[in-house]
Amino acid sequence: MKIGELAKRTGMAASAIRFYESKGLLKVASRQANGYRDYPPDAVAVLTIIGDAQQAGFSLDEIKQLLPADISSWRHDELITALLRKVADIEALEARLARSKAHIQSLIQLINSKPEDMDCKVNAARVMAGMGITNDK
Repeated sequence: MKIGELAKRTGMAASAIRFYESKGLLKVASRQANGYRDYPPDAVAVLTIIGDAQQAGFSLDEIKQLLPADISSWRHDELITALLRKVADIEALEARLARSKAHIQSLIQLINSKPEDMDCKVNAARVMAGMGITNDK
């Protein structure tokens, strides 16, 4: 199939398909007599896997290591190990994000607890002191 049809079936731009091909993620397409690329039917599946893997947070290098030369010959143990490692990475990121969120929420609460009669400069010093920041000059 021509690159336009492949782009239509996968929802990817032709330039992205050529990019994945140049990076070795997609087999180099054969060329027709007129120079047009001719992709095999399994290119749709490979590009779908690449897109899904990127959405899941895999880098192109990680995807390249996991993609088999033949789509029907996945290396089961390596794939499961990589997927479990990505889940662990996501869980670590979630924990960091939860800590960041809690820190920001406590900062918001500290800022919003400003007494009515306190001006902004004094409140800023109070907030900074509450965060353990001193303004020693």
